[in-house]
Amino acid sequence: MTITPGTIAQMDAADPLARFRDEFAIREGLIYLDGNSLGMMPKRTVARMNRTITEEWADGLITSWLGADWVNSAARIGDKIGQIIGAEAGEVIAGDSTSINIFKALTAALSLQEGRRVLLTETTNFPTDNYMMQGLARFGDLECREVGPDAVLDALDESVAVLLLTQVHYKTARIRDMAEVTARAHEKGVLVVWDLSHSAGAIEVDLNGANADFAVGCGYKFLNGGPGAPAYLFAAKRHHHANPVLTGWFGHARPFDFDGAFEPATGIDRFQCGTPPVLGMSALEEGVDLMLEADMGALRQKSVALSELFVDLMGQSCGEYGFEFICPKDSDERGSQVAFAHDQAYAIIQALKARDVIGDFRAPNIMRFGITPLYLSFSDIAEGVERLRMICEQREWDWKEYRTRAAVT
Repeated sequence: MTITPGTIAQMDAADPLARFRDEFAIREGLIYLDGNSLGMMPKRTVARMNRTITEEWADGLITSWLGADWVNSAARIGDKIGQIIGAEAGEVIAGDSTSINIFKALTAALSLQEGRRVLLTETTNFPTDNYMMQGLARFGDLECREVGPDAVLDALDESVAVLLLTQVHYKTARIRDMAEVTARAHEKGVLVVWDLSHSAGAIEVDLNGANADFAVGCGYKFLNGGPGAPAYLFAAKRHHHANPVLTGWFGHARPFDFDGAFEPATGIDRFQCGTPPVLGMSALEEGVDLMLEADMGALRQKSVALSELFVDLMGQSCGEYGFEFICPKDSDERGSQVAFAHDQAYAIIQALKARDVIGDFRAPNIMRFGITPLYLSFSDIAEGVERLRMICEQREWDWKEYRTRAAVT
C-alpha cells in the first residue's frame, strides 16, 4: 500500500501521546532521531534546574541536603525508575554511571557465587559492558569469556558465575527474551546482569516478572535526563546481602558516623558509592517524572507504528539506493530504533544533519535512528525519510565536507 500525506495526517490525528510533544524543547524544523543516544530536554527541566541552583544551592547551601531532600534523591528517583522497569520499591538506586554500576553489579553477583570464576558475555555487546568485565577480570582470578550473540545460552555451564547481557542491542535493536534467558541461566546456577540502557522508557520491562537478579541502565537516553545523566542499578531484594566491591561512604550503614571501617547499609543503599550528583539528579528526576505520566503500553504501540512507518517509507522512497535493514523484521523482537547498513553510512548521516535530521553513525557502516514516541510524530518520520531520499538522489555522500570523520559519531 502506498503511504500518502493523508495517511500520515490521520495517524498524527489519532495519536494518544501527541500532547507530550509540547513538553519538550524542540527547535522548529528539526527532526530528531537520536533520542536513543541522548534524549531531548523536557521544558520543565529548566525551571527545576533554576530552582535547584538558585534556591537550593545558592540560598540553602548545605542545609539543602535535608531541606531539599538531596540526601534521599538516589533512593527516591530509583523508586520512580523502578516503576518503569518492573521493580519494587527499594530495589533501584540512582547514581553513578552505567559503567560504574556494571562494575558494582558484577562484583555483587560474584560475591554470591563462591567457587565460580567465569564472567560471560557476548562479543557484540555495547563496548563499555565488555570493557568493564575485561578490566575486572584482570584484577582477579577471573576469566572473561565472550561468545557470539547466538552462542550465549549454549555457553552457560557450572563454571560461569555471571552473565552480562544487553536486553536491547544498541545496533540491531534485537530484544532478548529476559525471562527465558534468566531462567536458562538459573538452571545452571548463573546470575544475570541486564543492561537496560536501550530498554527503559522504550519498551515494557518487567524485571521481577522475569526473576531478574541485577540490572543497570543510563538516564540520558529514553529517560531524557540530560547529557551524562546519572545511571541506575537494580538489585532484587533476595540479593541485598551481596557485597559490591565499590564500598563508598554513601553505601555505609551510617555514613555520618564517619567510622573507619566499612559496614554495608541494609537494602539497596549498600549499592550507593559516592555523594549523589545533585544537579544531574534534579534533571533526571524531571525526565523520569514525565515518562511516568505516559502509559507504557501506548508508548510501545506508538513506537512500533513509527518504526513500521519508517521501514515502509524507506522501501517506498529509498529502496533503490542500497540500504540494508539490519534489525529484526518482527516488531515484537525489535526495540525502539531502526538501523540500516550502507557503504556510505557516515557521509549520509552528516548530510542528514545538514538538512536538520539527526540520527547517528555506528561503525563500521550502520545508520541508526531512534524512535522516541513522546516527542516524535508520524509527520517527522515521513519528512525525515523524504530528506534522506533527496540526499540519495543527489549523491550528497560524495560531498567532501561530509566525508571527514569527527571525534563523536
